[in-house]
Amino acid sequence: SMTVLVIACPCALGLATPISVMVAVGRAAQSGILIRQGDALQKAGQLTCVVLDKTGTITEGKPVVSAIKPTAGFSEDDVLTWAASIESGSEHPLAASILKAAEQKQIKLEKGQKFEAIAGHGVVAVINKKSVYFGNRALMDKKGLNTKKQDKQLAELSALGQTPMLLAVDNVIAGIIAVSDPIKKDSVNAVQQLQKLGVRLIMVTGDNEITAQAIAKQAGITEVKAQVLPQDKASIIKELQQQGQIVGMVGDGINDAPALAQADVGMAIGTGTDVAIESADVVILQGSLLKVPEAIALSKATVKNIKQNLFGAFFYNTLSIPVAAGLLYPFFGILLNPMIAGAAMAMSSLTVVVNASRLRWVRLGS
Repeated sequence: SMTVLVIACPCALGLATPISVMVAVGRAAQSGILIRQGDALQKAGQLTCVVLDKTGTITEGKPVVSAIKPTAGFSEDDVLTWAASIESGSEHPLAASILKAAEQKQIKLEKGQKFEAIAGHGVVAVINKKSVYFGNRALMDKKGLNTKKQDKQLAELSALGQTPMLLAVDNVIAGIIAVSDPIKKDSVNAVQQLQKLGVRLIMVTGDNEITAQAIAKQAGITEVKAQVLPQDKASIIKELQQQGQIVGMVGDGINDAPALAQADVGMAIGTGTDVAIESADVVILQGSLLKVPEAIALSKATVKNIKQNLFGAFFYNTLSIPVAAGLLYPFFGILLNPMIAGAAMAMSSLTVVVNASRLRWVRLGS
């Protein structure tokens, strides 16, 4: 019976899925969502868990220096000079904020040598024949430096949602520079919409636990994984998938690329790096986190529309084929004129096209 239907109504069945997908992709583009992989349009509506990067995804991604805390023997300008000099060789978003602060104070930078960026920890270099380390506590621990005297300041700054970084010059802690990155205006609304959809939300960041919890609290997220190294993000996605979760990943940086590729649906913030965008299935052009629940809503509407098309085509033709074959003739003397049959076939395809076109006006978001 299935074979008869497929042969009898190839137009309607052939149009049922691709026409809905085509209209949905166009509707997504109108809303600032670029669907790069067709499968993502179907899978997005099935997501049970969404992993969110912090910097540039939940937050603005435009950090600014919020505090400079020098230790005895160093001034604020000393700390900023050393930090900006070593960060001049880094491409990290936090580095840009420190360089900008130094530029505003018209600080002359020193040239560094043997620069090395340690993923998830910080940067090291030799400046004016002195070893300079700049990064988180894990970097200082790795270099064998004692940071107990700075514990109170680190905790206070982290509790404010700021990211504190330690500076060491020749194995002496010179001070702390704190950077703040406020959350986007629509992040809270986006999180609420995702929660209403029943999606489990996890924020993943390389920041320390206290800072991560402070930012997550502002955004309304309860599940946080902090101090995550870049290479571990993809492992977290894989672990969730092994637990039976259908996982979406939203990120914007180079460090997010492996996780975006590993996720069932990778969503890249369009204002992020090219590597992240190339690794993603969906690109959010405007950088708004609100587009994530919109993409999920569109996916569900598209799948529903495809099912309607298939049901309509099968139901319509299941009734029409027996009548066209003369089933009613022995009882009522009814036969279908070939012209009526031709019109009926055209109407079958037209119905599918019209129904798919409704996706152009589907409402996304709240």
